[in-house]
Amino acid sequence: MSTRSARTTRLKSRNLRKRVQSKSSSSKHHGNGTESPSSSGEDLNRRYYLRRPRSISVEGGSGTSFDHESAQPLRKKKRKTYSNPALQPQGRVAARYLQHELPDEVMYYIFSYLKELDLCNAAQVCQRFRAISNDHELWKILYMEVFEYNESPLMNPEPCVFEFVSPDDPTYDNPWKESFKQLYRGVHVSKTSVPHCEMTKGRRLKGRNIMKFDTIESAYNYVDKEEMDNPLIFIHSGVYHGDFLLIDSPVSLIGAAPGNVMDHVIIEKETESTIMFVEGAKRAYLGYVTLKFSPENPSTVPHHRHYALEIAENTQPIIDHCKIKSLSVVGAAVCVSGQNADPTIVNCIIRDCENVGLYVTDKAEGVYKNNEISGNALAGIWVKNGANPIMRSNHIHHGRDVGVFTFDNGLGYFDNCDIHDNRIAGFEVKAGANPTVIHCEVHHGQTGGIYVHENGRGQFIENKIHSNNFAGVWITSNSDPTIRKNEIYNGQQGGVYIFGDGRGLIEHNNIYGNALAGIQIRTNSNPIVRHNKIHHGQHGGIYVHEKGKGLIEENEVYSNTLAGVWITTGSTPVLRKNRIHSGKQVGVYFYDNGHGVLEDNDIFNHLYSGVQIRTGSNPFIRKNKIWGGQNGGILVYNGGLGMIESNEIFDNAMAGIWIKTDSNPVLRHNKIHDGRDGGICIFSSGKGLLENNEIFRNAQAGVLISTQSHPILRRNRIFDGLAAGVEITNNACATLEENKIFNNKFGGLCLATGVEPIMKDNIIFGNHNMVDRAVSSGQCLYKISSYTSFPMHKFFRCRTCNTSERNAICVNCINTCHAGHDVEFIRHDRFFCDCGAGTLSKHCQLQGEPTQDTDTLYDSAAPMESHTLRVN
Repeated sequence: MSTRSARTTRLKSRNLRKRVQSKSSSSKHHGNGTESPSSSGEDLNRRYYLRRPRSISVEGGSGTSFDHESAQPLRKKKRKTYSNPALQPQGRVAARYLQHELPDEVMYYIFSYLKELDLCNAAQVCQRFRAISNDHELWKILYMEVFEYNESPLMNPEPCVFEFVSPDDPTYDNPWKESFKQLYRGVHVSKTSVPHCEMTKGRRLKGRNIMKFDTIESAYNYVDKEEMDNPLIFIHSGVYHGDFLLIDSPVSLIGAAPGNVMDHVIIEKETESTIMFVEGAKRAYLGYVTLKFSPENPSTVPHHRHYALEIAENTQPIIDHCKIKSLSVVGAAVCVSGQNADPTIVNCIIRDCENVGLYVTDKAEGVYKNNEISGNALAGIWVKNGANPIMRSNHIHHGRDVGVFTFDNGLGYFDNCDIHDNRIAGFEVKAGANPTVIHCEVHHGQTGGIYVHENGRGQFIENKIHSNNFAGVWITSNSDPTIRKNEIYNGQQGGVYIFGDGRGLIEHNNIYGNALAGIQIRTNSNPIVRHNKIHHGQHGGIYVHEKGKGLIEENEVYSNTLAGVWITTGSTPVLRKNRIHSGKQVGVYFYDNGHGVLEDNDIFNHLYSGVQIRTGSNPFIRKNKIWGGQNGGILVYNGGLGMIESNEIFDNAMAGIWIKTDSNPVLRHNKIHDGRDGGICIFSSGKGLLENNEIFRNAQAGVLISTQSHPILRRNRIFDGLAAGVEITNNACATLEENKIFNNKFGGLCLATGVEPIMKDNIIFGNHNMVDRAVSSGQCLYKISSYTSFPMHKFFRCRTCNTSERNAICVNCINTCHAGHDVEFIRHDRFFCDCGAGTLSKHCQLQGEPTQDTDTLYDSAAPMESHTLRVN
């Protein structure tokens, strides 16, 4: 016996002796010397038959032989007549001593020298031998000698399925022995000798029914030649160079090593592919190895293959728990190519390659699951030319280029993948590619999340797209993807960016918390954007510019820092049935020739106006509800235009519609009511055609026209106002035709000094004329106006009291409170009485205590213009 064998035996014996001593102290025997059944509850009637490469018979306890290939009992052979020494008187004594009286520790020591076949035969002798032969430690030691797995036994419950199980798995009586049974048919490849086994190339191992080879190629040739059923090759620890491995049969090749198996079994090649699966390799298996393609200098060693693993057409191999790497600057680590190339690649690591990681092309398919693909110089996964793989639960990260690249009509189904920290986009779609990406997380891309360009398509459904350095989704150059039910959030720029004639269906997404616009549409792009929630952006909600288009409908846009929707620079989108609300600036902002249609939207509760139109913008605003704006409903200024038709504008803190600074919109068939200020305010050279509108129940004037403005009012109904119906002041003018002005509190038509409107066929009736009544009854006008309303009447100033030109005193206070003072008439205009308001030094005799210190306001409060442009 060699020194190594002796040392191993001594260690094994010592360990067994310690364990057996503890067993023997607790063992119980019957009075007749027969050992009782094992307390471990083992099924002593169960028999294990180890299948050999050929039909091998192992004698069972019943005396019946068993053919493991046919699984049928064999005919009993006629026993030879000879004299059995064990049946002689001396033999009976020896057998009794061996079977019943020899101490357990000695029996375990003896059995430790037996190999697996001898243990199986010994188990047929008696119950005591059977119990000892089934010992877990005995089988574990034998198992590690043959297979090297030192942590868990490997099961092969069906062809091409290999899985490690716990040594304590209750499914099996003895997992080590069960694994031996399932794997014993395999042949072995080893660079070194296995302990206790004198081996030569291509020979059976001494004392075992196992074949051993020095190279993988020779082992494969052997099982291929022998035409074995479910051939199995174990590749033991070592580095294997230069084997020509072209697999064209359903063989299983699996690494066999201690610890992390794949790290100890390395197959490497410098020219051509390290391993190739070609036609005929249906249901072949490769597992628990490292594959490397490490080409020498290409100038001295030409090679036309550039793959560590190549899978050709009409093959369906399973690649499991492999580490795959290529150092070639061309090609890929894994190439799957051709019609009916349909592998299953699971639990593999494809890392730090100098080109593409996984390359699927030319109509290849396959299932790729639970793989880690990282640190590759080019795409982690590249799918092209009609390939249609299924990718599930892969981890694709820290690539030096794009994470996943689909190109040239590539397809693919990507489910539950984690794609992050890639230098370019996490997922790129180009040139007619049409992948489906569902339940994936695409995040922390150093460029962007998803990039679809050059006629790319694709379905991106229920993904999380977040925390990318640029836009979460980019769509450009005539691409038309479907982006549905995704969460797109916390991008360092925008959420979805559509430009350069991009299209796409953007639907049912939750887009929030992005640094720029939630959705940006520009340069002739024309997407469909509907049923999205776009909210809490650090910038605006939807930004349409540079001739952008798009159908934007039934979205909810809210709580964004800037405008809910911006439309500018020749853009013409259509916005229908959206809810745009609760923004920190404007709801919808048209500027610099922004156009388009705004129809059937709810626009409410903005800190500024619901809608602003300026600088040549000319939108069609129809059938919207606009309410709750803190700075009014619609503000048209700086040359703004627009057709504003059939809208309901109400409950705004300031005027329902403002028109100023040379703006000239058309207002038709609108209902403007219940405003907390005026209905329509037109000033600073504002114009406009106001036609067939209903203006009612507003707190200030139904229509206020001021400061050189000259609108046209035709066939409007202005009624039930809490102030005047129409007021014209401050050098303004107007054309009034066929209007009905009635039931307003202060009066129907109130004209300041010098105002001469053009009037035709107006009907003014039934107004309450509360100002005239207050004057007639001697009341201070502050009684009916307070400091929030501005009734139009004759107002004066008192030189004696030295009132400023911003202070005004009503005629009754002049006659009573300032009787005998030096007074002067100012004009007939809109004021409230500062005497009655208590802002003068002299106490008003017609009022009680002063109520508030304030100066007279000549107009309604001026609207605020959006700061959006300044911020941008």
